[in-house]
Amino acid sequence: MAAAFICAITPVAAGADTHGIAMYGKPALPPDFVSLPYANPDAPKGGRIVFGESGGFDSLNPFIVNGIAPAGVSALTIETLLGRSYDEPFTLYGLLAESVVTDESRSFVEFTLRPEARFSDGSPVTVEDVIWSFETLGTKGQPRYAAAYAKVARVEKVGERGVRFTFNTEDRELPLLLGLRPVLKKAQWEGKDFTASSLEPVIGSGPYVVADLEPGRFVTYRKDPDWWGADLAFNRGQHNLDEIRYDYFGDGGVVFEAFKAGEITSWRETNPVKWEQQYDFPAVTSGEVVKSVIPHARPSGIEGFVFNTRRPIFQDWRVREALITAFNFELVNRTLNGGIPPRIQSYFSNSPLGMVPGAPAEGRVAELLEPFRGELLPGAMEGYALPVGDGSEANRGAIRAATALLEEAGWTVQDGVLKNAAGEPFAFEIVLVNGATDIINAATIYVEGLKRLGIEARVVTIDSAQYKERTTNYDFDMTHYIRSLSLSPGNEQTLYWGSAGVTEPGTRNWMGMNSPAAEAMIATMVAARNPDEFIAAVQALDRILTTGRYVIPIWYSDVSRLAHRKELKFPERLPLYGDWPGFQPEVWWYED
Repeated sequence: MAAAFICAITPVAAGADTHGIAMYGKPALPPDFVSLPYANPDAPKGGRIVFGESGGFDSLNPFIVNGIAPAGVSALTIETLLGRSYDEPFTLYGLLAESVVTDESRSFVEFTLRPEARFSDGSPVTVEDVIWSFETLGTKGQPRYAAAYAKVARVEKVGERGVRFTFNTEDRELPLLLGLRPVLKKAQWEGKDFTASSLEPVIGSGPYVVADLEPGRFVTYRKDPDWWGADLAFNRGQHNLDEIRYDYFGDGGVVFEAFKAGEITSWRETNPVKWEQQYDFPAVTSGEVVKSVIPHARPSGIEGFVFNTRRPIFQDWRVREALITAFNFELVNRTLNGGIPPRIQSYFSNSPLGMVPGAPAEGRVAELLEPFRGELLPGAMEGYALPVGDGSEANRGAIRAATALLEEAGWTVQDGVLKNAAGEPFAFEIVLVNGATDIINAATIYVEGLKRLGIEARVVTIDSAQYKERTTNYDFDMTHYIRSLSLSPGNEQTLYWGSAGVTEPGTRNWMGMNSPAAEAMIATMVAARNPDEFIAAVQALDRILTTGRYVIPIWYSDVSRLAHRKELKFPERLPLYGDWPGFQPEVWWYED
């Protein structure tokens, strides 16, 4: 996989007017490609799919901080200037834009709109819509849009259908980031507050429109019969279904029962034991429901229990290491998953971008980290691997190691309670969303283990609306944390780990980390002109994040497990990313 990854991003000189753009080198597909290699251009059209979600929604605007938007609304109804190929680490091809131009240093990018591009109301997509969308998202939208827009020095209309963005910062990813920004209809928002939560559908140019909904209950998307982009090579074999519906339920267990009853037609199973033991219901045994296993080559990402280091009790890295050590992963994994899935070893593990656990930093990685040696935590330079328990319920060795770390940090057991020098007990809450059964069970086992340290931890479950509000404002001690990471990390990493997130609400820096070293590695990544420099910078970032001890990692899977009605089909040829978030339904089809 490493060889394929490096080959795919071998650098060449930047081209002129082109049908696509890659982070490094040239797009793999020629200008006259017929379809994306993992899409079936002959897929039949029609049919429907019904998904189940836990929680609810109260807004149809997914681009702002306020409100909770339903699943699928952005991907299905809104389009971008360029579209991503999931068969390449980071390559984009023309979608709303028929061409993209940049220079060798990527100091600017110019897009030319397709003359046929239309919004769902039939009006043309214009340069004015693009400029307004980028400015509005960059100044009023979710925080993830602001960082890239701040690097735009000037925006100009070029001719009738062209728009040029000139940059004020060296950042080779910017042309691609702007290519993936949503394009909205300017006229829809005249006299309206873009930041206000609303159930008015956002007018887009995508293949689907919102057809029906009941807030918190369901949302239905139907194929736009007049969709302008149906005949584009990029779209051939994609967006084949006529109707896509998301039904909302109280928790994940209820969703699974709805799937067994035939109310929903596809279910993503995350528990390998359940996959093996609980899929013997009549629809499976009769063949009406099919079990499909989809492999992928994505990084593991990070999932687990995140420390909110804004809280004083979690600010000492030794405390965090102690609590990581006390997490009895071997017992938790065996109890919940039969011990099947491997543990996440680092943020970019399972890929060429990840650090080698336990190995010291060497070569260019060490050179990049050296200027920050004084601020790095133990293990970043010397090597670090997650502590391993013995898998027993007592887990005595891990508890002894954790106790020693806590004592170093000033916490001692007094009358059976862990306290600091001021006599304050070590107590915290783990805030989780209702219905997250496996995570709640993992936390419950963890809480029992922490009692051996004299720690009083408590699991608190709340509904999805409260959870969104509390995590947006970092109002928690510890919570479940998941960040999916790609083979092409870039500017989004600043939103994940940047220091602005310590105080700015709505970022993905839930841990509240403030690391100049991490931000320097991100800057090196986005300015890298060759794959070796890029990979070294990501591996260095991986070391900083992992040794920061911000998250107690749990498990990951190198396959996706999808159970679905037999009429729902997908291509035999799978992309590099395997089951990416839009794999189902984007390239699936319905066949009687």
